[in-house]
Amino acid sequence: MLQFVIGILGLLIVSAHPHAEPLKLEKVADGVYVHHGVHEDLSEGYHGDICNIGFIIGSKGVAVIDSGGTFKVGQRFREAISKVTGLPVLYVINTHVHPDHIYGNAAFSADNPQFVGHARLADAMERRRDAYQRMHQEWLGDEFAGSEIIKPSLTVENQLTLDLGDRQLTLTAYPAAHTNTDLTVADSKTNTLWTGDLLFVERTPSIDGDIKGWITVTESLGKLTPGLVIPGHGPVVTDSRKALADQKRYLSTLLEDIRNSIKKGEVMESAMDTAAATEKGKWVLFDIVNRRNVNNIYPALEWE
Repeated sequence: MLQFVIGILGLLIVSAHPHAEPLKLEKVADGVYVHHGVHEDLSEGYHGDICNIGFIIGSKGVAVIDSGGTFKVGQRFREAISKVTGLPVLYVINTHVHPDHIYGNAAFSADNPQFVGHARLADAMERRRDAYQRMHQEWLGDEFAGSEIIKPSLTVENQLTLDLGDRQLTLTAYPAAHTNTDLTVADSKTNTLWTGDLLFVERTPSIDGDIKGWITVTESLGKLTPGLVIPGHGPVVTDSRKALADQKRYLSTLLEDIRNSIKKGEVMESAMDTAAATEKGKWVLFDIVNRRNVNNIYPALEWE
Protein backbone atom coordinates (compact mmCIF):
# COMPACT_ATOMS: atom_id res chain seq x y z
CA MET A 1 0.00 0.00 0.00
CA LEU A 2 2.83 2.38 0.90
CA GLN A 3 4.53 1.72 -2.45
CA PHE A 4 1.23 2.43 -4.22
CA VAL A 5 0.84 5.76 -2.41
CA ILE A 6 4.44 6.70 -3.20
CA GLY A 7 3.84 5.81 -6.83
CA ILE A 8 0.74 8.01 -7.01
CA LEU A 9 2.60 10.89 -5.37
CA GLY A 10 5.38 10.48 -7.91
CA LEU A 11 2.90 10.68 -10.77
CA LEU A 12 1.37 13.81 -9.26
CA ILE A 13 4.77 15.44 -8.96
CA VAL A 14 5.67 14.62 -12.57
CA SER A 15 2.32 15.88 -13.86
CA ALA A 16 2.70 19.07 -11.85
CA HIS A 17 6.03 19.74 -13.60
CA PRO A 18 5.44 18.70 -17.22
CA HIS A 19 8.53 20.58 -18.45
CA ALA A 20 10.95 19.41 -15.77
CA GLU A 21 13.06 17.35 -18.17
CA PRO A 22 16.58 18.71 -18.68
CA LEU A 23 17.25 20.97 -21.65
CA LYS A 24 19.22 19.47 -24.51
CA LEU A 25 22.87 20.48 -24.57
CA GLU A 26 25.62 20.53 -27.17
CA LYS A 27 29.24 20.23 -26.10
CA VAL A 28 31.05 22.61 -28.46
CA ALA A 29 34.50 22.71 -26.84
CA ASP A 30 36.34 21.38 -23.78
CA GLY A 31 34.11 22.24 -20.83
CA VAL A 32 31.84 24.46 -22.96
CA TYR A 33 28.16 23.57 -23.40
CA VAL A 34 25.35 25.30 -25.28
CA HIS A 35 21.58 24.93 -25.37
CA HIS A 36 20.15 26.28 -28.61
CA GLY A 37 16.87 28.17 -28.44
CA VAL A 38 14.34 27.93 -31.24
CA HIS A 39 13.50 30.69 -33.71
CA GLU A 40 10.23 31.96 -32.25
CA ASP A 41 9.26 35.60 -32.00
CA LEU A 42 8.65 37.08 -28.56
CA SER A 43 5.08 38.05 -29.34
CA GLU A 44 3.96 35.11 -31.49
CA GLY A 45 4.15 31.52 -30.25
CA TYR A 46 6.72 32.37 -27.59
CA HIS A 47 7.63 29.65 -25.06
CA GLY A 48 10.54 31.30 -23.25
CA ASP A 49 13.26 29.30 -24.97
CA ILE A 50 14.52 31.22 -28.01
CA CYS A 51 18.13 32.22 -27.30
CA ASN A 52 21.39 30.38 -26.85
CA ILE A 53 22.26 29.76 -23.22
CA GLY A 54 25.12 27.74 -21.85
CA PHE A 55 27.87 27.22 -19.33
CA ILE A 56 31.61 26.81 -18.93
CA ILE A 57 33.19 24.39 -16.45
CA GLY A 58 36.42 25.14 -14.63
CA SER A 59 38.20 23.25 -11.88
CA LYS A 60 36.59 25.46 -9.23
CA GLY A 61 33.07 25.58 -10.60
CA VAL A 62 30.69 26.68 -13.33
CA ALA A 63 29.91 29.97 -15.05
CA VAL A 64 26.44 30.13 -16.58
CA ILE A 65 26.01 32.43 -19.56
CA ASP A 66 22.39 33.58 -19.78
CA SER A 67 19.65 31.58 -18.12
CA GLY A 68 16.61 31.44 -20.40
CA GLY A 69 13.31 33.24 -20.68
CA THR A 70 11.34 31.81 -17.74
CA PHE A 71 11.94 30.32 -14.32
CA LYS A 72 10.79 26.94 -15.67
CA VAL A 73 13.27 27.07 -18.55
CA GLY A 74 15.94 28.00 -15.98
CA GLN A 75 14.98 24.98 -13.88
CA ARG A 76 15.36 22.68 -16.87
CA PHE A 77 18.69 24.31 -17.63
CA ARG A 78 19.91 23.87 -14.05
CA GLU A 79 18.88 20.20 -14.22
CA ALA A 80 20.83 19.78 -17.44
CA ILE A 81 23.94 21.26 -15.83
CA SER A 82 23.63 18.88 -12.89
CA LYS A 83 23.71 15.94 -15.31
CA VAL A 84 27.10 17.11 -16.59
CA THR A 85 28.87 18.27 -13.42
CA GLY A 86 28.40 18.40 -9.69
CA LEU A 87 30.65 21.45 -9.34
CA PRO A 88 29.03 24.57 -7.89
CA VAL A 89 27.58 27.34 -10.05
CA LEU A 90 29.82 30.28 -9.15
CA TYR A 91 28.57 32.86 -11.64
CA VAL A 92 25.44 33.57 -13.65
CA ILE A 93 26.37 36.04 -16.38
CA ASN A 94 23.68 37.98 -18.22
CA THR A 95 24.90 39.24 -21.59
CA HIS A 96 22.20 41.94 -21.71
CA VAL A 97 18.76 42.93 -20.41
CA HIS A 98 16.42 41.14 -22.80
CA PRO A 99 13.91 38.85 -21.09
CA ASP A 100 14.72 35.70 -23.06
CA HIS A 101 18.20 35.85 -21.50
CA ILE A 102 17.47 36.80 -17.86
CA TYR A 103 14.23 35.32 -16.53
CA GLY A 104 15.79 31.95 -15.75
CA ASN A 105 18.09 33.57 -13.17
CA ALA A 106 15.83 32.66 -10.25
CA ALA A 107 16.38 28.95 -10.92
CA PHE A 108 19.98 29.45 -9.76
CA SER A 109 19.26 31.39 -6.57
CA ALA A 110 19.80 28.34 -4.37
CA ASP A 111 23.36 28.06 -5.73
CA ASN A 112 24.18 31.49 -4.25
CA PRO A 113 26.23 32.52 -7.29
CA GLN A 114 27.38 35.98 -8.16
CA PHE A 115 25.04 37.39 -10.78
CA VAL A 116 27.14 39.32 -13.27
CA GLY A 117 26.18 41.97 -15.81
CA HIS A 118 26.94 45.25 -17.51
CA ALA A 119 27.23 48.31 -15.26
CA ARG A 120 23.95 49.60 -16.74
CA LEU A 121 22.09 46.31 -16.39
CA ALA A 122 20.49 46.81 -12.98
CA ASP A 123 19.01 50.16 -13.99
CA ALA A 124 17.75 48.75 -17.29
CA MET A 125 16.14 45.81 -15.48
CA GLU A 126 14.34 48.14 -13.09
CA ARG A 127 13.10 50.44 -15.84
CA ARG A 128 11.69 47.52 -17.83
CA ARG A 129 10.44 45.40 -14.93
CA ASP A 130 6.73 46.31 -15.07
CA ALA A 131 6.48 46.16 -18.86
CA TYR A 132 8.29 42.83 -19.06
CA GLN A 133 6.15 41.37 -16.27
CA ARG A 134 2.91 42.50 -17.89
CA MET A 135 3.81 41.28 -21.40
CA HIS A 136 5.14 37.92 -20.30
CA GLN A 137 2.18 37.22 -18.09
CA GLU A 138 -0.03 37.87 -21.12
CA TRP A 139 2.07 35.78 -23.49
CA LEU A 140 2.93 32.86 -21.21
CA GLY A 141 0.27 32.69 -18.49
CA ASP A 142 1.04 29.93 -15.99
CA GLU A 143 4.29 29.10 -17.78
CA PHE A 144 5.66 32.39 -16.45
CA ALA A 145 5.09 31.41 -12.81
CA GLY A 146 8.13 31.89 -10.59
CA SER A 147 9.95 34.10 -13.09
CA GLU A 148 11.54 37.18 -11.59
CA ILE A 149 14.21 39.71 -12.33
CA ILE A 150 17.44 39.24 -10.38
CA LYS A 151 19.87 42.12 -10.68
CA PRO A 152 23.66 41.73 -10.89
CA SER A 153 25.69 41.60 -7.72
CA LEU A 154 28.90 42.06 -9.73
CA THR A 155 29.06 44.56 -12.59
CA VAL A 156 31.37 45.23 -15.52
CA GLU A 157 32.34 48.81 -16.38
CA ASN A 158 34.91 47.99 -19.06
CA GLN A 159 36.51 44.59 -18.55
CA LEU A 160 36.44 42.00 -15.79
CA THR A 161 38.27 38.68 -15.44
CA LEU A 162 36.67 35.73 -13.68
CA ASP A 163 38.78 32.79 -12.52
CA LEU A 164 37.11 29.38 -12.85
CA GLY A 165 40.24 27.55 -11.78
CA ASP A 166 42.07 26.33 -14.85
CA ARG A 167 40.50 28.91 -17.16
CA GLN A 168 40.02 32.65 -17.24
CA LEU A 169 36.89 34.34 -18.54
CA THR A 170 37.25 37.90 -19.82
CA LEU A 171 34.03 39.90 -19.77
CA THR A 172 33.91 43.04 -21.92
CA ALA A 173 31.23 45.73 -21.66
CA TYR A 174 30.21 47.73 -24.73
CA PRO A 175 28.60 51.11 -25.36
CA ALA A 176 25.06 51.17 -26.76
CA ALA A 177 24.72 48.68 -29.61
CA HIS A 178 22.11 45.89 -29.66
CA THR A 179 21.09 47.32 -26.25
CA ASN A 180 22.89 49.61 -23.81
CA THR A 181 23.77 46.62 -21.60
CA ASP A 182 25.79 44.31 -23.89
CA LEU A 183 28.59 42.02 -22.68
CA THR A 184 30.81 39.47 -24.38
CA VAL A 185 32.52 36.56 -22.61
CA ALA A 186 35.84 35.17 -23.86
CA ASP A 187 37.16 31.82 -22.60
CA SER A 188 40.96 31.74 -22.63
CA LYS A 189 41.26 27.96 -22.51
CA THR A 190 39.32 27.19 -25.70
CA ASN A 191 39.46 30.60 -27.45
CA THR A 192 35.66 30.65 -27.46
CA LEU A 193 33.76 33.93 -27.61
CA TRP A 194 30.17 34.29 -26.39
CA THR A 195 28.73 37.38 -28.03
CA GLY A 196 25.24 37.47 -26.56
CA ASP A 197 22.99 39.31 -28.99
CA LEU A 198 25.81 41.40 -30.38
CA LEU A 199 25.78 38.68 -33.05
CA PHE A 200 22.75 37.05 -34.66
CA VAL A 201 23.19 34.09 -37.01
CA GLU A 202 20.24 33.07 -39.24
CA ARG A 203 17.72 35.05 -37.18
CA THR A 204 17.06 38.68 -38.15
CA PRO A 205 19.07 41.01 -35.88
CA SER A 206 16.73 42.82 -33.50
CA ILE A 207 17.55 46.42 -32.59
CA ASP A 208 16.81 47.83 -29.14
CA GLY A 209 19.74 50.20 -28.83
CA ASP A 210 21.78 52.25 -31.27
CA ILE A 211 22.06 50.94 -34.84
CA LYS A 212 25.12 53.07 -35.59
CA GLY A 213 26.77 51.91 -32.38
CA TRP A 214 25.95 48.31 -33.24
CA ILE A 215 27.56 48.61 -36.66
CA THR A 216 30.70 49.95 -34.97
CA VAL A 217 30.75 47.10 -32.43
CA THR A 218 30.15 44.56 -35.21
CA GLU A 219 33.22 45.93 -36.99
CA SER A 220 35.29 45.74 -33.80
CA LEU A 221 34.25 42.13 -33.16
CA GLY A 222 35.34 41.32 -36.70
CA LYS A 223 38.91 42.24 -35.76
CA LEU A 224 39.06 39.53 -33.09
CA THR A 225 40.31 36.03 -33.85
CA PRO A 226 38.31 33.55 -31.74
CA GLY A 227 38.37 29.92 -32.72
CA LEU A 228 34.69 29.49 -31.94
CA VAL A 229 31.87 32.00 -31.60
CA ILE A 230 28.57 31.38 -29.82
CA PRO A 231 25.99 33.96 -30.93
CA GLY A 232 22.93 35.01 -28.99
CA HIS A 233 20.74 33.31 -31.58
CA GLY A 234 21.60 30.72 -34.20
CA PRO A 235 24.26 28.05 -34.65
CA VAL A 236 27.79 28.17 -33.29
CA VAL A 237 30.22 29.40 -35.94
CA THR A 238 33.93 29.04 -36.64
CA ASP A 239 33.92 31.65 -39.43
CA SER A 240 32.86 34.59 -37.30
CA ARG A 241 34.03 37.17 -39.82
CA LYS A 242 31.47 36.00 -42.38
CA ALA A 243 28.69 35.95 -39.80
CA LEU A 244 29.62 39.45 -38.64
CA ALA A 245 29.87 40.66 -42.24
CA ASP A 246 26.35 39.36 -42.89
CA GLN A 247 25.04 41.18 -39.84
CA LYS A 248 26.85 44.40 -40.77
CA ARG A 249 25.38 44.22 -44.27
CA TYR A 250 21.85 43.94 -42.90
CA LEU A 251 22.29 46.75 -40.36
CA SER A 252 24.01 49.05 -42.85
CA THR A 253 21.35 48.41 -45.49
CA LEU A 254 18.58 49.09 -43.01
CA LEU A 255 20.22 52.32 -41.85
CA GLU A 256 20.80 53.58 -45.39
CA ASP A 257 17.27 52.72 -46.55
CA ILE A 258 15.63 54.45 -43.58
CA ARG A 259 17.76 57.55 -44.11
CA ASN A 260 16.72 57.62 -47.77
CA SER A 261 13.07 57.27 -46.80
CA ILE A 262 13.38 60.19 -44.40
CA LYS A 263 15.05 62.32 -47.08
CA LYS A 264 12.16 61.57 -49.45
CA GLY A 265 9.65 62.57 -46.80
CA GLU A 266 8.13 59.08 -46.60
CA VAL A 267 6.18 58.15 -43.49
CA MET A 268 7.47 55.43 -41.18
CA GLU A 269 4.72 52.98 -42.20
CA SER A 270 5.97 53.14 -45.78
CA ALA A 271 9.55 52.52 -44.70
CA MET A 272 8.41 49.41 -42.82
CA ASP A 273 7.54 47.85 -46.17
CA THR A 274 10.64 48.93 -48.08
CA ALA A 275 13.62 49.30 -45.71
CA ALA A 276 16.18 46.47 -46.10
CA ALA A 277 13.88 44.71 -48.58
CA THR A 278 16.95 43.29 -50.34
CA GLU A 279 17.68 41.30 -47.16
CA LYS A 280 14.35 39.49 -47.20
CA GLY A 281 14.85 35.77 -47.65
CA LYS A 282 18.27 35.85 -45.99
CA TRP A 283 17.02 35.88 -42.40
CA VAL A 284 14.50 33.98 -40.27
CA LEU A 285 11.50 35.99 -38.95
CA PHE A 286 12.44 38.83 -41.29
CA ASP A 287 9.00 40.35 -41.82
CA ILE A 288 8.05 40.80 -38.18
CA VAL A 289 11.50 41.70 -36.82
CA ASN A 290 12.47 44.05 -39.64
CA ARG A 291 9.24 46.03 -39.30
CA ARG A 292 9.84 46.30 -35.56
CA ASN A 293 13.38 47.51 -36.19
CA VAL A 294 12.12 50.29 -38.43
CA ASN A 295 9.58 51.28 -35.78
CA ASN A 296 12.30 51.38 -33.12
CA ILE A 297 14.92 53.44 -34.94
CA TYR A 298 13.03 55.59 -37.47
CA PRO A 299 12.03 58.31 -34.95
CA ALA A 300 15.61 58.78 -33.72
CA LEU A 301 17.02 58.93 -37.25
CA GLU A 302 14.57 61.68 -38.15
CA TRP A 303 16.54 63.92 -35.76
CA GLU A 304 20.00 63.22 -37.19
